[in-house]
Amino acid sequence: MSTKKLPLRQCIGCGEMKNKKEMIRVLKTSEDEILLDATGRKNGRGAYLCPSLECFKKAVKSKGLERSFKMAIPKEVYEALEKEMEQFE
Repeated sequence: MSTKKLPLRQCIGCGEMKNKKEMIRVLKTSEDEILLDATGRKNGRGAYLCPSLECFKKAVKSKGLERSFKMAIPKEVYEALEKEMEQFE
């Protein structure tokens, strides 16, 4: 019996490769709306973050989300994401 391969994703904050299930997916919908996808199944372009505020702050500083989604991200979106990230801490 072969072992099932776990999907790995790279954190846009720290750059570490981790199991997809233990990361938080940030989603860009077709309407250019940015939100957190707790289920990991919504339609849209996804970027992954470790569930820590430290990684989130690194991603903001290095413009990781802007690079992943190829668009400028308003400050209000970052503030809303930070509030949601605090729930995962």
